[in-house]
Amino acid sequence: MLVDDEELVRFGLRTVLESDDGIEVVGEAADGIDAVAAVRTVHPDIVLMDIRMPRMDGLAAARQILSHPDPPKVAILTTFHLDEYVFAALEAGASGFLLKDTPPRQIVAAVRAIDAGSAMLSPAVTRRLIAEFVGRRTQPRRDEAMRRLRVLSDREREVLTLLGRGLSNADIARELFMSEATVKTYVSRMLTKLGLANRTQAAILGHDAGLVA
Repeated sequence: MLVDDEELVRFGLRTVLESDDGIEVVGEAADGIDAVAAVRTVHPDIVLMDIRMPRMDGLAAARQILSHPDPPKVAILTTFHLDEYVFAALEAGASGFLLKDTPPRQIVAAVRAIDAGSAMLSPAVTRRLIAEFVGRRTQPRRDEAMRRLRVLSDREREVLTLLGRGLSNADIARELFMSEATVKTYVSRMLTKLGLANRTQAAILGHDAGLVA
């Protein structure tokens, strides 16, 4: 589902995404209020959502959508590399973000990646954003993050470190000489132990703790 207050942006994204046989745009909304209502009706797998919209912004809408039982994955659309709203959206459970000027082929690849859950969107840019965000944090925040990570095994901490660098499951498997299926198991177990919704939240926690440089 596409959520943006600019009709031209929605049209462009629809055109790009539906050029791929495996992707269907099941709905559109022009603001956060309509987006929350539409999710209940069309049940999308993924929501691509702008941040700055009238009536209800994308952050408030993302929080409401992600609070639903079995919510869709939410990716933030933005023209800004470093936007406080994007930081908050990632912490609220958004899976990542996508710059509006991303080339068409990469937009399709990003949607497939978030659907598979195998990689964060725009990994390099997401890493820079997280690092910038975490750089503003205080020592108590780091201490709390380190405390939370104590539940992880050494191998799970290794997986978290590589995940925080933006590596996909396949890349982590090659780095640690294990199967991709094993990496998926470690990631799933790690998210459960930490009470996190997705890889992006795990990466933020790893940066908070200083585990990921």
